[in-house]
Amino acid sequence: MKILYSLTLICISTMALAQNPDLIVKTANGTLEGVNEDSGIRTFKGIPFAQPPVGDLRWKEPKPVQNWPGVRKADHFGPRAMQRSVYADMIFHSDGVSEDCLYLNIWAPPASAGKNLPVLVYFYGGGLTTGDGSEFRYAGETFAKKGIIAITVNYRLGVFGFMAHPALTAESKHHSSGNYGLMDQTEALRWVQKNIAAFGGDPKKVTIGGESAGSFSVSAQMATPLAKGLFAGAIGESGSLLGSKSTVPLKEGEDYGTKFMASVGASSLEDLRKMPADKILEATAKPEGSHFSVTVDGYFFPEAPYKIFAEGKQNSVPLLVGWNSTETDYMALLPRRTEVTVDNYKKALQTAYGDHADEVFKVYPATTPDEVKTVATDLASDRMIAYGTWLWASMHAATGHKPVYHYIFDHPRPQAVADAGKPLPTTKQGAKHSWEIEYALGNLATNKVYAWNADDYKISDIMNTYFANFIKTGNPNGSGLPEWGDLQNSHKTMWIDVNTRPEPFKNTERYQVLKSLDHL
Repeated sequence: MKILYSLTLICISTMALAQNPDLIVKTANGTLEGVNEDSGIRTFKGIPFAQPPVGDLRWKEPKPVQNWPGVRKADHFGPRAMQRSVYADMIFHSDGVSEDCLYLNIWAPPASAGKNLPVLVYFYGGGLTTGDGSEFRYAGETFAKKGIIAITVNYRLGVFGFMAHPALTAESKHHSSGNYGLMDQTEALRWVQKNIAAFGGDPKKVTIGGESAGSFSVSAQMATPLAKGLFAGAIGESGSLLGSKSTVPLKEGEDYGTKFMASVGASSLEDLRKMPADKILEATAKPEGSHFSVTVDGYFFPEAPYKIFAEGKQNSVPLLVGWNSTETDYMALLPRRTEVTVDNYKKALQTAYGDHADEVFKVYPATTPDEVKTVATDLASDRMIAYGTWLWASMHAATGHKPVYHYIFDHPRPQAVADAGKPLPTTKQGAKHSWEIEYALGNLATNKVYAWNADDYKISDIMNTYFANFIKTGNPNGSGLPEWGDLQNSHKTMWIDVNTRPEPFKNTERYQVLKSLDHL
């Protein structure tokens, strides 16, 4: 009876292989079976690219994934990294939350599309504390329909991904600690190099991309020597690690980790590794455990990212990079409930810049409350995201020996479906932080919250096509699109809105002042 049962299983397995040959992919570590979506796109979800970072591997560099027997079903997302609920607009489709989180997801064209296809590896945003590759706004189906293999990657977050500590540094053969989440991303890129040809991809045509913390991550992978040769192009949407306050020295990270260990009552690293993950996560809700910085650890980053780019030591690849026109608003600069006046604006500058407040006021001037709202919004957006992204673009243009394509996204979201019929704002909003994601990745239809219209789909088609062209060739230009010159030669930025067009970049003087203060 057992023999008959085993033979039946073998026959069923053989039939599955025969019926779905395009969905069976042999990787270096084992065989996967994907799913053929209604659109004809193949998906392979929840693929392990490293060993689970649990137990003794907690707070260690990721280890290559171990082989698995038989055929592994790749039909659902794996767990997302340990994280608290932070942002209401993040809608996950993952298999719960777990330390065992190092999985990636692939959207691939039909097998008939052939071989040597370009590849996009995308890192999600979320402040390096939350996020997941299972969000529908990151889905790669639109790119797959354009002949591109799209991949989302999970990586460790918060305390699990970025805690440094003297004991961790002491046990490391590299004499470093922290940055484990960034190392996870690099390990995923190594996995892609080894395996993407089996899915029809070309390991020499891998572009990395990301938004917000994902964009910070792209700048990190460009800066680290550990990722050399693992990708051929980069896309950054709102964010970089080049600002002087975006990373901290290893000693500062270690001091923070020491305080955190004491706050949870652990007397040793061994105790901390034995502590349940959810208890550690719970402790991060307290002020003393809420923020773990990227460290200049001497290994992943031999020097600060700013210095690496200044010296031209970054990975030399074409870069498409930009930000949104209104990343945040003036209320992020003025104290809460403060009346909007020129005097109060000057006081806010004094608080932020001290003796250099007048220098900042000269390039962000205001004479009326309405002007305060405008320039304070500009300055708050620059301080939050835009300046650091500009620094990345300008420095890579100067030292990277590859073209840099710069954009500003300026299209406001439409009304929410639930607000249909309500009065619209009388002033233009611009585009706030993260609003471009669905447009750039071609995923408006996956977000049911907003009443997308013809203009939205037009803009999305243009932006997504620019991205797709860049992924394929390292150049965003193509038939029917406004000509996008590189920053080095055209000195223009692509202004993406209903009327997408190149325009001279106007804020260099502002950013030069911020740069002079950033690196005093």
